[in-house]
Amino acid sequence: MPLKKDDSGKRWVEMEFLVPGTVEQVWHAIATGPGMTAWFTPTTVDERVGGAIGFDFGEGDSGEQTSSGIVTEWDPPHRLAYEEHGWSGDAPPVATEVVVTSHSGDRCVIRMVHSLFTSKDDWDDELESFETGWPGFFDVLRVYLKNFAGQPAAVAHATVRHPGAQAETWSSLIGALNLTGVNVGERRETVSTTPRLAGVVEKVHQDSFSRDVMIRLDEPADGIAVVGTCQLGGQASGVVSLYLYGDGAAQLAAEEQPKWRQWLAELLPRDRVTT
Repeated sequence: MPLKKDDSGKRWVEMEFLVPGTVEQVWHAIATGPGMTAWFTPTTVDERVGGAIGFDFGEGDSGEQTSSGIVTEWDPPHRLAYEEHGWSGDAPPVATEVVVTSHSGDRCVIRMVHSLFTSKDDWDDELESFETGWPGFFDVLRVYLKNFAGQPAAVAHATVRHPGAQAETWSSLIGALNLTGVNVGERRETVSTTPRLAGVVEKVHQDSFSRDVMIRLDEPADGIAVVGTCQLGGQASGVVSLYLYGDGAAQLAAEEQPKWRQWLAELLPRDRVTT
């Protein structure tokens, strides 16, 4: 849905997602630190009104990228709200509301609303970007809830910016990972020159802004891999995100992340000269 406004100065975007799982399973995934880490990004939640919530988005050009806020509503297993300050320069606080509602057949509807109060339109594009950013993560959430709900989880993430067009970066990335021409339902595995990935393809996505493949992994462990590219100005970014599950997930993620960062940096060098 497009960005909405009212006479009070409130501006907001809202989304709904249908996901598998019981209310309790979905609440754990959408409102707790271990649950959100399993499909979004490493997250901590102090589960009470007034408690802190924090998101770790990893390394960016200016160092570690994090966002933090305060829990403003806590009503398990149905309603969570929090407010983030400093989320975009001098922007006013952005408020997020998450509501989980039971649906037939062990499914739930998740409703998310991001809102802020301002008379300016300076942050409208960023507010609308929430709408385009969440669907990919919710695809990961659906696979997690269907196959790995409640398991211990850890994330390994690697990204690099690469001069040139996204199409070229995409071809290099999926070619090296043995994913060229892949279709949903196929089993694929990487070759010996690449860190190990093997599993069944769950999603293939392409649009003018981003391209990605999602794989339900059985090697190097049970998990989900998302590999892809997106275009940012005159550069493309290559990304590999691994969501790993099971008792050894944290140790394995710590071992895998530097491997993938080194491999991606060598495959897509930032200082390449373009002509």
